[in-house]
Amino acid sequence: MDCIFCKIAKGEIPSYRIYENEDVLVFLDIKPFTKGHCLVIPKQHFENIFDIDENILQKIIVVTKKVSGIIKNTLNADGIRLSQSNGKTAGQEVMHFHLHIIPRYKDDNIPINPTATLHLPPADSKDLEKLAKEIKSKI
Repeated sequence: MDCIFCKIAKGEIPSYRIYENEDVLVFLDIKPFTKGHCLVIPKQHFENIFDIDENILQKIIVVTKKVSGIIKNTLNADGIRLSQSNGKTAGQEVMHFHLHIIPRYKDDNIPINPTATLHLPPADSKDLEKLAKEIKSKI
């Protein structure tokens, strides 16, 4: 397999590791949006949220919470943005599950939340009710 994140996890490609355990690795992003931007990955290869083992996913979110708090306090960030995409259409560039921890600073001027500035009209309540029922029936 030619997965860059698998190679990083195995130590075949250098990285700036900030945390790891048996299942999870956290390393700094080499193209950061902001100071402290890092990636949380499973050491085992899973392509996306649909593929990942639930046990490993739970471990990832626990590590993400711990590391996010440390980054926020250490770097005096004003907030933390978590971001995760699934599939090329959603913006996933590396087909290995990963979660971004992106520290946000009051004046960082990084437009990484484009939906925050969109002024979309509210959806029709009947459409929402129908959609909720359709999805709920599959759960």
